[in-house]
Amino acid sequence: MRFETFFKDLTHSLRMFAKSPAFTLAAVAALTLGIGVNTAIFSVVDAVLLRPVSFPDPDRLVVFMNASPQGGGPAASPAKFQHYRQQSDVVQDVAAFRTGVVNYTGGSVVEQLRSGQVSADFFRLFGAPAALGRTFSPEEDLPDRDRVVVLSSRFWSTRFNSDPNIIGRSISLSGDTYTIIGVLGEFHFDDFGPSPQVWLPFQLDPSTKDQGHYFQAAGRLKPGVTLEQAQAKLKLSAKSYTEKFPNALGPNQTFSVQPIREVLVRNVKTLLLVMAGAVSFVLLIACANVANLLLARATGRRREIAIRAAVGGSRGRIIRQLLTESVVLSSLGGVLGLVFGIIGIRALLAISTAGLPRVGEDGAGVGVDWRVVAFTILVSLGTGILFGLIPALQSSKADLTTTLKESSGRSGTGFRQNKARSVLVVTEVALALVLLIGSALLIRTALALSHVDPGFDATNVLTMRMSLTGPRFQRSEAVAQLVRDGVERLRAIPGVVNASATCCVPLEGGYGLPFKIVGRKSDGPFDGGGSWMTVSPGYFEIFKIPVRQGRTFVERDDSHAPGVVIINEAMAKQFWPKGSPIGERLIIGRGIMREFADEPERQIIGVVGDSRDNGLNSDPGPKMFIPQAQVPDPANALNVRLTPMAWVVRSQMEPHALSTAIQEQLRQATGLPVTDVRSMTEVVSRSTAQERFNMWLMTVFGASALLLAAIGIYGLMAYSVEQRTQEIGIRLALGAQSAQVKNMVVFQGMRLALVGVVLGVAAAFGLARLIATFLFGVTARDPMVFAGVPMLLTFVALLAVWIPARRASRVDPIIALRYE
Repeated sequence: MRFETFFKDLTHSLRMFAKSPAFTLAAVAALTLGIGVNTAIFSVVDAVLLRPVSFPDPDRLVVFMNASPQGGGPAASPAKFQHYRQQSDVVQDVAAFRTGVVNYTGGSVVEQLRSGQVSADFFRLFGAPAALGRTFSPEEDLPDRDRVVVLSSRFWSTRFNSDPNIIGRSISLSGDTYTIIGVLGEFHFDDFGPSPQVWLPFQLDPSTKDQGHYFQAAGRLKPGVTLEQAQAKLKLSAKSYTEKFPNALGPNQTFSVQPIREVLVRNVKTLLLVMAGAVSFVLLIACANVANLLLARATGRRREIAIRAAVGGSRGRIIRQLLTESVVLSSLGGVLGLVFGIIGIRALLAISTAGLPRVGEDGAGVGVDWRVVAFTILVSLGTGILFGLIPALQSSKADLTTTLKESSGRSGTGFRQNKARSVLVVTEVALALVLLIGSALLIRTALALSHVDPGFDATNVLTMRMSLTGPRFQRSEAVAQLVRDGVERLRAIPGVVNASATCCVPLEGGYGLPFKIVGRKSDGPFDGGGSWMTVSPGYFEIFKIPVRQGRTFVERDDSHAPGVVIINEAMAKQFWPKGSPIGERLIIGRGIMREFADEPERQIIGVVGDSRDNGLNSDPGPKMFIPQAQVPDPANALNVRLTPMAWVVRSQMEPHALSTAIQEQLRQATGLPVTDVRSMTEVVSRSTAQERFNMWLMTVFGASALLLAAIGIYGLMAYSVEQRTQEIGIRLALGAQSAQVKNMVVFQGMRLALVGVVLGVAAAFGLARLIATFLFGVTARDPMVFAGVPMLLTFVALLAVWIPARRASRVDPIIALRYE
């Protein structure tokens, strides 16, 4: 019986919507927009925050963290890794891992492969099965043991045609011969970047004292151990670590663990939650809009509803019928919203993923799964009930006698009787203003970033990476010679102005090391710390970084010359505020790790301008530049193992026009391939991709809200004018001027809009702090935004009110008096 009643309600609803195509189209369009943008954002939230990591027992997987009151991070050093392994009462299967590249030198052409360097317990921890052979044994993970390698299943199938006899064969990587001991089954490490094609043992020294941070460490909570217990134990263990390595931890620095999923999303979690909250405002505005449409439509159906009640229809039965109509509308909007939402967000992510983790290449990881479908269904049903409830309750109160009396005219259905619709319009305006202020703040941030001086000239500069792993480049002299050969070839290309090499391209991260100022008394072993990077002659000229004092590097600053260093202005001002640092001497990194045990004293020969290498929204910190030819051999061996060297080339034209010629000359000069070919303009653009992503999303939300709010105001005033046609005709017949009628309608509409603006400003003033961490160059309560945006919304509201007001002023009194 209930199903039969529901079927009748459903059939009646579809019939009613077919009779009112304009109403149906307007309502479904508003709901499609509201549900669509919510589905789009939720699909990203689902992929990034909700989807479980693809490892066994993921809730017990933890990453070791450096913790302090100022924040923390997951970077680990060899000494810390050994310390973590000793915490066996709370964690097990502790593993070290990092990703990089190696050169595959076994084919006819040298090519770069994605590599993973891991400790022996890695495969057990992350559930990576061996389809053939085995993974690394603990003995093979010790220093100076056999060179062994495990292949990924895809690399095995594509390069070796899934040869079942591959175990025991040799493969040449970066000039070294490795024995293949295993092939992994299906294993995806995409959460940490592109999955490696080959896996190599870390071979860390168990008795190491090295404090260099260049990898991550993870483990599994032991059975029965909670996250809080593990965190307390790690925090307590920092004391013993400090006793063993007195200068390894800073003040108030300690250890902790965090669930692996939390670590993966720690930089975007707040952003996505804020965006999810913001997009819900669009849905609320859409609900208010459709509720207004239903209220207007209910006026024309009062006779129908009253007669239903008079012939025995209960109020509950009438409410159920009206709610069925609302849910049908929201379901149609939900289906279309799901389709357009997924298409829209995939298109946006295809343009730029903005550094979002776990979304895959070009957003391929964002799609429809059961969570997205369930969310859309729940939102659709909830939306239908939300926007349908008020009209249903109000319409079900209809009285037959009153309705029949009112049917003789419309003058009694005036503006003041539309209180519910007025409240909905005020709510729309307030919510729209909040979103518009948020989008304006993020637009100002993007504009501020676009006008930031990065401290270098990115125009016509091309960058590319070259892996130098292997025995050939263990000595810095070999690297320096390769750079000289490459630069000589590149400078001979027509259109090339200059060329150089470095470990670290601006805005793409780098290394950090402590230093000691020779002859200065200090309380600890170091006087400070800063960024550290290697460069070859020509680097500062290519990026047009100004020299403030002294000179830059020249070819004679080689391994046979005294050690030299160039620092930036920020370092000079911080450590030599009242004098010149030229001639002062530094000892960099000595004592922090064995690779810098032979680090010489270096004389400061120059001070260069600051560059925002850590991001356009970050102030420059202390920075030290070392000539590539003077890097100690152990440090050079570590450097080339960790990061592919970067070539930087300045040209007279658009740099990509010379890309093919540059790559060919480098291949002829070095015999090695290059990857990651990008212009510095692209690097700068990528560094601000997340801010632009935030801006575009909020702009879409704000524009949608503005459109819906304008439609809501227009709809209310147009409906009010229509209902008061007879009254307006009488006023005009009695001598009222058209301008007076127009002003009356404008005043009534703008009064609602201004109330919404005031409420919206108050709400935005309180909520703006939620996006304060995403802003740059503008405060969360920027006066220009809080003044300009309300003016914009008021102007749009005035336009929306003006059209019905103009129509009201042109009413013909004779026609109006006959209007029914």
